[in-house]
Amino acid sequence: MSYQDVRRNLVRNAISNYIRTFVAMVVGLVTFRLLYQHFSKEEFGFWSLLWSVFGFGILLDFGFGFAAQKRVAELSVKQDWAEMSRVLSSILVFYVGVALMLAAGVLTFSPWLIQWFGVSAARAEEFRIVMVVFFVGIGLSFPMGIFPEILRGQQRISLANWIITTAILLRLVLVILAIWLHWSFLTVMIIALGSALAPDACAGFFALQHMPEVRLRPSLFAFSSMNDTVKFSIFAYLGSATNLVLAKTDQLVITTTLGVTAIALYQAGAKVGEMFRDFTKQVQDTLSPAAAHLHAGGEHEALRELLVQGTRWSVMIATPLYLLCTFYLDGLLQLLTGDRVIGRETWLVGQVLLFWYYSSILTHSVSKRIFMMTGHERKLMWLGVAEAAANLVISVALVLWLKTVTAVALGSLIPTLWFGWAHLWSWTAREAGETGLNLLRKGLLPGWIASLPALLVLIVFRTLAPSVAGQAIAPMFIQGAIVGAVALLGVWRLGLVESERVRLAARFRRHPQAKPQTA
Repeated sequence: MSYQDVRRNLVRNAISNYIRTFVAMVVGLVTFRLLYQHFSKEEFGFWSLLWSVFGFGILLDFGFGFAAQKRVAELSVKQDWAEMSRVLSSILVFYVGVALMLAAGVLTFSPWLIQWFGVSAARAEEFRIVMVVFFVGIGLSFPMGIFPEILRGQQRISLANWIITTAILLRLVLVILAIWLHWSFLTVMIIALGSALAPDACAGFFALQHMPEVRLRPSLFAFSSMNDTVKFSIFAYLGSATNLVLAKTDQLVITTTLGVTAIALYQAGAKVGEMFRDFTKQVQDTLSPAAAHLHAGGEHEALRELLVQGTRWSVMIATPLYLLCTFYLDGLLQLLTGDRVIGRETWLVGQVLLFWYYSSILTHSVSKRIFMMTGHERKLMWLGVAEAAANLVISVALVLWLKTVTAVALGSLIPTLWFGWAHLWSWTAREAGETGLNLLRKGLLPGWIASLPALLVLIVFRTLAPSVAGQAIAPMFIQGAIVGAVALLGVWRLGLVESERVRLAARFRRHPQAKPQTA
């Protein structure tokens, strides 16, 4: 696969990422409201508890999902199908073992777990069955989850996204049907689990169809292949674990120092930042398999360009959205929480965490994804551990000193600024063959210049109608749409070079097919 092929795949994959993310957000909000109104308080609480546990399933992944993505990308370049068969078969056998252990543990301890969760005696047996079905589904997700990773390693992220998007929409239809026909709590859980597992099965069909030489057999399990994969996966796993610490530590610190009620202030302020992060990381998520392909093919110059251009496009997309979120944060918080008045503390938390996520996009998101796939996983892991430790120490110190929720948010921001600009930025510049200043000029400056027209319009709106710009929902959407249009125009005219405008215009313009000439 040439660098031009990789670039075309990046664009297609990034667009499909955004479509999948938008559909998931909309369907998620609708489904949340439907289930919240349909379930009893006990059912909804148990449902939320189980799916919150699902988020910690990454700790049982042991980094093999990311390793599979990397190995598929590398071995596809080399066309070493025999080794790929051994690698994937070995990972599958390992995941089946994890699934069996998880299912056995839940079946054994389910009566005690139900008691521990505080389920009423009248519904204890029903909820126990639901819990067993749920954890069996989680167990199946480990071996099945390797197939979307194979598609990503094949640079076919867009196909995985369309499969997932279809499953999300189908889930919404089935949930509406279940509520209308008053299906049982267990049935709704099976629908949710099925919509998560079915895309994995579809991904498996398309992934293996693309590699007819690859065979998945328990007999192909090989300790030698597993050993090579583990050398990478352990660092990927520790990197994922530190990311989980960075994401979840704040709630723990707040609970132990300020009390559980203070989490509500933090979570309300954090929600906008989380949505901003999820929407702006879609370009970066396409870079990992691309970097693995280029690294395996020895295309070092292309990797350097990927670092610079990946940073440039990430900043160009994230900066206008960051400005919109920070200017209209109070209105967005009002929309999300339903509160008529947003507290000062919640607003401050939201602003700090928005800047935290934005700064991580500038310095962390592109470089980490590329470095992980190009042989720098060990150094990356140690930097991640150091940042997570600094996050915890500074957060605790600041909250004990200031006694505010904002202090915890600052405890997350400060290490990210330090490790991002003092370590990752200079490292990225060296790998890209640039000075730090040149990388700033090539990677960040185009996005900031392209965002200037949107910033000026935002300042005008805020100056002429500060209350409307800040709080009224309908005018906020109208003004936001205007600013968004100006931002797109700014990116088109000021952020892109002429050759990029020509290529993008050609993608959206339909050319009539030339008819063959007859003699």
